[in-house]
Amino acid sequence: MTNQKKAYIFALLAVLFWSTVSTGFKLALEVIDYVQLLFISTFVATIITFVTLLFTNKLKLVLKSSSKEIGKSALVAVLNPFGYYMVLLKAYSILPAQIAQPLNYTWPVVLVLLSAPFLKQKIKKQSIIALLVSFSGVMIIATQGNLSTLKIDQPFGVFLAAFSSVIWALFWLLNVKDKRDEVVKLFLNFLFALVYEAIAIFFISDFNFKIDISLAPAVYVGFFELGITFIIWLKAMKLTTSNDKISNLIFLSPALALIFIRFILGEEIFYTTYIGLFFILLGIFILNKKKKKQQL
Repeated sequence: MTNQKKAYIFALLAVLFWSTVSTGFKLALEVIDYVQLLFISTFVATIITFVTLLFTNKLKLVLKSSSKEIGKSALVAVLNPFGYYMVLLKAYSILPAQIAQPLNYTWPVVLVLLSAPFLKQKIKKQSIIALLVSFSGVMIIATQGNLSTLKIDQPFGVFLAAFSSVIWALFWLLNVKDKRDEVVKLFLNFLFALVYEAIAIFFISDFNFKIDISLAPAVYVGFFELGITFIIWLKAMKLTTSNDKISNLIFLSPALALIFIRFILGEEIFYTTYIGLFFILLGIFILNKKKKKQQL
């Protein structure tokens, strides 16, 4: 088997796992609150990344980290996983999964907007078209088709789900400039986030949850949203001959997620969710098409 075929297998496996996590979020939130869910899942992810570093002989890279690098991880961890998932999981606690999940996938479009001030990049006409197309999808999902009145049910939840994409885009811009090993960065981010989350639990939640089978969805989220799936995706990126060959596969995830949401959570999928998701992904496709033209 060629490395490229292996890359496709790893990438599709990662996409499959990521497609299940919105369902995992909602199942976990039935028994614990969003802060507790984040703390438990981050704890699991911290263990996973530690074991990965141990078995790949990279733990020494953590120990060799400079004070500047440690400080950078402490700062970035405020954005992700702490800030990003605090906002996203709160959104999931308010909204149906079928609404929160596609709204969160607007981050590639938000990234283009933020690249203008942060990377000094000019926003071109094609990018503006992509932004408008994706934004129309957001509005269709948020209003559930009531575009004439622009009435939004649970506007705070919609705001949080959309704002999570802004936090992720900010994290991406900071992370892309950091050339350290990705798993090392993940481990340190999780480690610092655990501290932030423990403080958050103390002030706005509590540690009063049973450690039993009911926490299985939270552990699942730690494995397949925060932990092992990122490592699988990184493996795919290393094996592929070109990142473009697998990067677009990740956008299969929101469509696949609707299948799990429908048949496991039992949510009746609104027709507006399909239409809105189509426009969001169309906007992302337009953006990616623009990038490929620039590379030619």
